[in-house]
Amino acid sequence: MKKILIQGLILITVFCAALLVLRQIDWMKLFKVENYTQKTEKKLGEQLWKIYKDGAKDSSDTLLINAVDTIISKLCAENNINRSGIKAHLLIKDEVNAFALPGGHLIIYTGLINDCDNQEQLIGVLGHEIAHIQLNHVMEKLIKEVGLSAIISITAGSGGDMLRQVAKMLSSTAFDRRLEREADLKSVDYMINAGINPKPFANFLSKMAEKKPDKTKYLSWISTHPDSQDRANYILDYIKVRTIKNEQVISSSIWDKIKMNEKDTN
Repeated sequence: MKKILIQGLILITVFCAALLVLRQIDWMKLFKVENYTQKTEKKLGEQLWKIYKDGAKDSSDTLLINAVDTIISKLCAENNINRSGIKAHLLIKDEVNAFALPGGHLIIYTGLINDCDNQEQLIGVLGHEIAHIQLNHVMEKLIKEVGLSAIISITAGSGGDMLRQVAKMLSSTAFDRRLEREADLKSVDYMINAGINPKPFANFLSKMAEKKPDKTKYLSWISTHPDSQDRANYILDYIKVRTIKNEQVISSSIWDKIKMNEKDTN
């Protein structure tokens, strides 16, 4: 009996030791899975961006382009984000929308800028989408809803129809509540770290929640990000104990010119 117990203890010890050793191995690195996934994500992002680019016109408003670049650069600089990993694209479209694609692509419709009352509202939305990119939410969503094998098939060039369905999904369907909350609060963190007041971001969500049904035709960003008032409330709760500054990323005069240009365009 004693011999059996000793043998059992030896087996348990060997098993635990082997398990400990296996846990120390970087299997992702060993099989180059991470590198392969990054290449797949980059290629998928480029394929999806081409679809959106072919379906809309790039904005040529230098003032707006520079302002958006300044905003994104500010958020990245103050939050240790690799700026070169965020590829912003401004498209002329009435829809109030912005969304992230694989590979760091960030699509922004001019309708969003037109609907923002101030630069802080725009910064909050852009921060939200950058958070989706930084937290790898885009690929998490696609792998969950489409499947990794389908994504690999698409990037291999054998899924034209599926590629278009993925493009539609990313611009018109919501992330789950957990991912949305993570992106909301991460955007708030980005703003606070950059000295920007996040309260207008919450106000933007409240404003969208109050829109009448017949006025929501072009409110794509809100239709894909439901429960706007609830989101506004937890953002306001989150910032109650935070130190808030009121710095501006771009001057009020430039923001006013941008808004005037967008109204003239639309």
